[in-house]
Amino acid sequence: MKARDIVRARGHPLVSGTHPTTFEVTRDEMLTETGDCIVGVAADKGAADLDSALKALLRNDRAVLTTRLTAGGETVEVTSRGSAAFTLDHPADLVWRRSDFVSDRTVGIRSDRVAATLPREFIEALRRGEELVVELEVEVPENDCP
Repeated sequence: MKARDIVRARGHPLVSGTHPTTFEVTRDEMLTETGDCIVGVAADKGAADLDSALKALLRNDRAVLTTRLTAGGETVEVTSRGSAAFTLDHPADLVWRRSDFVSDRTVGIRSDRVAATLPREFIEALRRGEELVVELEVEVPENDCP
């Protein structure tokens, strides 16, 4: 089973992409220098607004989330996992985490990339204020047992 959704946001001059354990996209319009995990602002969706089929699949411990981040001609792919503990009901934020920590903002855990490991060319495109397209695709592998 698969489901997809797209979130549109934009970069900001203060995107630093230096956080060692997460990255975030937010509906908030502004960013401060302390927001070192935030890679996109002015998003058109928070976790609560994601497609209901996608959210249902993400709430499975076997779910695999592939996120494609595209800005300024640069595309980065991130692989994460879902969790039965996800609530996915935060109105403004979407957060991908390296750890297993879950909050209402968490859309992916055990992510293979975080803000600090995103390519610097990609971060520079975001600092120029380029549009950020976030494509989320979740798949729950079919059970191999009959």
